[in-house]
Amino acid sequence: MVNAEIIAVGSELLLGQIANTNAQFLSKQMADLGINVYFHTVVGDNASRLRKAIEIAQTRANLIIFTGGLGPTKDDLTKETIANLLNRKLIIDEEALQSIRAYFARTKQIMTENNVKQALVLEGAEVLKNDYGMAPGMALTIDEITYILLPGPPKEMQPMFLNYGRPFLMRKLGRHERIESRVLRFFGIGESQLETEIEDFISHQSNPTIAPLAGDGEVTLRLTAKHHSSAEAQKMLDKTERAILQRIGAYFYGYNEETLFSKTLEKLQQHRLTIASAESLTGGLFAQQLTAIPGASQTIKGGIVCYTNDIKKRLLHVSEEILQMDGAVSAPCARALAENVRKLYESDIGISFTGLAGPGSLEGKPVGTVYIGIAIHNEPTEVFSLSLAGSREAIRMRTAKYGAYYLLKKLAVHS
Repeated sequence: MVNAEIIAVGSELLLGQIANTNAQFLSKQMADLGINVYFHTVVGDNASRLRKAIEIAQTRANLIIFTGGLGPTKDDLTKETIANLLNRKLIIDEEALQSIRAYFARTKQIMTENNVKQALVLEGAEVLKNDYGMAPGMALTIDEITYILLPGPPKEMQPMFLNYGRPFLMRKLGRHERIESRVLRFFGIGESQLETEIEDFISHQSNPTIAPLAGDGEVTLRLTAKHHSSAEAQKMLDKTERAILQRIGAYFYGYNEETLFSKTLEKLQQHRLTIASAESLTGGLFAQQLTAIPGASQTIKGGIVCYTNDIKKRLLHVSEEILQMDGAVSAPCARALAENVRKLYESDIGISFTGLAGPGSLEGKPVGTVYIGIAIHNEPTEVFSLSLAGSREAIRMRTAKYGAYYLLKKLAVHS
């Protein structure tokens, strides 16, 4: 059994100047490889404290992965500290040194002597090439503990691990099976409800494994299968996915890196439908999320941020009667906004958002009251009401996501 500890080196992490995304990335990779990660450690640019952190890790892990501290400056101490602790020499890796010199020649910069330091590696280590930077990584095993040293910048660390570190570990573990993963994305169901619905699957998981993760109103399930054949691993994932979707398929919307907004745009494009939005509560957030996706210009006709009643009346022709009798935060107002913005932009679909994100109540309605209207040409307009909780920004984002989710459900009927 391999138990890993990830040690991130850098005072900037302790000062809160940057987030430790490297540990998150590596933990996901370890989970895919079936390696236990029991500890994350962060230590500043201090040799004595780093040495103590390594000595502690040696008592509880047989795989220690380091990120950061491989650069040219005096506070980059990782490999020097490890070399001292393991009684190993640091030697120049000629290939890395040539690459560093070539970089400075190509960019017409002066190469100072301290840059040679980046080409130093632990004697006897397998060198991990840095295709996107200068300092190489390295991996070696001493006294049944494997040490992997990776650079700190994620744009260097991630490809180095995927291209060289992961294959090293696969060889080390004697693993020849394929590891295939698939992420199922759900919306409109809480993490606790989702886990309750498939509790027996999670409790008896082995291969494939099922890992739930919640975030920002959504829940994902990461399925991971191991098999000597990639095709067989995919079949295992298919079988598990079918069983899960039989229970909670109503909340499923996509895979892997897909988002509610990318799926919505994809479905709109498939049906060759155009859309326009009228946004009060969300202040243009829905349109912004869609237009951030390449290719949206053929689908998004436009939108209006109708934050005040005056704009609702003058541009979107919401009647004074609705605003006086029902209020701006109401189903009739959401209906009128959706229908009228569709007509104004001559689009196939009009969608509207109105509600209260806080901090105070309005029209006698509590914070979190939300109405979403969807008007589709030649179909009855539908209004969805929600009672959301959370911060102002969380309510706004969840409202925009719910708009995409409800629209996806309606478009599914057209399929």
